[in-house]
Amino acid sequence: MFSSKFKNAWLLTAINALAFSATPMILLIGSLVGAALAPNAKLATLPLAMVIVGAAAGVIPATLLMKKFGRRTALFLYMSLGIVSCLLASHSLQLESFILFNGGCFLLGATNAALQQIRFAAMESVPADQSATAASMIMSGGIIAAIAGPELAVIGRTLTAIEYQGSFYLVTITLIAAGIILFFYQSAPAAETHKQTSIRPLIEIIKNPSFVLAVCSAATAYLIMAFIMTGTPISMHNHHGHSLLDTKWVLQSHIAAMFLPSLIAPLLFKWFSIRLLMTAGLACFGLTIIIGSIDTSVMGFWFQLVILGIGWNFMFLSGTALLPSTYRQGEQYKAQAFNDGFVFSLQAIAALTAGVAISVLSWQEILLLCIAPMALMFILLIKIK
Repeated sequence: MFSSKFKNAWLLTAINALAFSATPMILLIGSLVGAALAPNAKLATLPLAMVIVGAAAGVIPATLLMKKFGRRTALFLYMSLGIVSCLLASHSLQLESFILFNGGCFLLGATNAALQQIRFAAMESVPADQSATAASMIMSGGIIAAIAGPELAVIGRTLTAIEYQGSFYLVTITLIAAGIILFFYQSAPAAETHKQTSIRPLIEIIKNPSFVLAVCSAATAYLIMAFIMTGTPISMHNHHGHSLLDTKWVLQSHIAAMFLPSLIAPLLFKWFSIRLLMTAGLACFGLTIIIGSIDTSVMGFWFQLVILGIGWNFMFLSGTALLPSTYRQGEQYKAQAFNDGFVFSLQAIAALTAGVAISVLSWQEILLLCIAPMALMFILLIKIK
């Protein structure tokens, strides 16, 4: 982990920690800004949904650019797009334009689609038997982002005369810093990255039961996490009357919990099977529902969101670790594009649905809706050997 062969993985971890801070920032203030600008209360979470829709829409373009020009060049392009998206969102606040703000969120989501590919770049930069360790390193960088993003949101709230405009300016600086570090990263030449003996059609890759399990584990993780997390700021701050600082703390803790288990991921994979970690993730989701159904105090939200984050980590990291074993050399871009496209599409649906749900349902009813996808994932774990 500390040898020279992990140099690229460490650089990518630093890049991810800086660039990804935009996501926790928008997760905290996106629905709050939406509630202030939206013409209808049911559209308050639309900015968060647009981030996820942008990520879903950006998966295939990001993958194609990386395949054609290499990871490094494509990441430079998307870092630039992230800077543009932040400046656009900040300008929309000055104009009080809900449409323009959603446009900036969509472009930020497209940037996030490329950032998600960083974990695959790190896995490809180390020997195959160290790929899970590299993936966990990238995800551990999210701990820094989890702390920095919401802090930048709060610090930037009153940085200018327009509320939250400074938050986007501060995140722009982190994206620029990530771009500077990216100069020191060298990705494998495009020609080397897709050497193969024979590339199967996508339908053949999908027929592999392990591929289905890997994709569905990551998709379930994002579906449930996005549905609950998207509604949390409005539920806490607007419906239950908790302060913005308490809401920020809960979201920071949640995002940190999403990535903290990655610090011991190599040990988890050594001690437990991938399937057992997936099952543990489902158990965490179940505990989230139980706690949230009986306690909506600040600590109640804190406990359920922390456990939700841990459950997400177990399921998403397990799916990510399993995925490379389900396709052949040269099929990675095709398989990764399908995986991320499917995952982010479900996440987008969850975020869009959460906006309507939080305006018509109680918090307890929202949590109970998560039982259905959990049950489907549990059935897959039993059926797929």
